[in-house]
Amino acid sequence: MRLLLYVMLLASLMIVGGCAYSSSPVIAPLVLNEKGPVGVGSTDLKATKQGIASSEGIIIVGWGDSSIAAAAAQNGITKIHHVDTETQNIFGIYSKYTTVVYGE
Repeated sequence: MRLLLYVMLLASLMIVGGCAYSSSPVIAPLVLNEKGPVGVGSTDLKATKQGIASSEGIIIVGWGDSSIAAAAAQNGITKIHHVDTETQNIFGIYSKYTTVVYGE
């Protein structure tokens, strides 16, 4: 009976924590705070503007818009130079995903 309880608890933690790790190249079960590239647009442009969009979640509830379109619209970027991301996760309880767009 105890073994079944432990297996169910472990399965529950994996299901709940799985969404927090989906876009991160590094999996850290306790605390994760990293930055990384997503892609490069036109290299002929200068990165004179920066737009930021974020989405957050606590346990099983999430909110926000961290899309590239939302980040570009935040500062009026019409031509994208490159896109970066920032991921933060604390114990699988709180997570934040931020998209940073650079361009003109």
